Amino acid sequence: MGFLMYTFEKPGYKNTDRILEILKGACEDYGIREIVLASTYGTTGLAAARVLQDLPDTKLIVVTHNFGFKEAGSLEMSPETRSEIEALGAKVYTGTMPFRNIGTAIRQTMGYSQQDLVANTLRMLGQGLKVCVEIALMASDAGLIGTNDILTVAGTARGADTLALIKPAPSNRLFDLKIRNILAKPVDW
Repeated sequence: MGFLMYTFEKPGYKNTDRILEILKGACEDYGIREIVLASTYGTTGLAAARVLQDLPDTKLIVVTHNFGFKEAGSLEMSPETRSEIEALGAKVYTGTMPFRNIGTAIRQTMGYSQQDLVANTLRMLGQGLKVCVEIALMASDAGLIGTNDILTVAGTARGADTLALIKPAPSNRLFDLKIRNILAKPVDW
């Protein structure tokens, strides 16, 4: 079950196609068919849905920002893009990010929060890895995945540059979540 970690020299969307190739190979190598992927505008989610559509019994969950993330009452992913992703058999989930929303409210009022500490600790390994953990928590909180290992995909800013094998857990059991393997990530972010 060994899979050598792939590193990117620089972070960002230019790594998306390669991450999706590695993801497809990892699905086959690990026999994992539950994938949770971060996609703000839906571009990466749509690309992943297309790449994975020929893998039988693959469950792709595309996680977006919550409504109002950028501005009140709005969502960055268009309804058309969401429909296109779902037409390819993937599920789009819009939910609250455990490391941001509550922590942001507390920080704005009190100066710092425990969520900030966890998020910033994970960021030491890369922004994408922090998001991989966060979307695994979100998908688990929503009951969209089971308790078996999953593959998670995220990135730094736009696109995808990080792929991790994670044993998921709900956010109230954060420390039961295990990062089993980091399959790809940028070294300079």
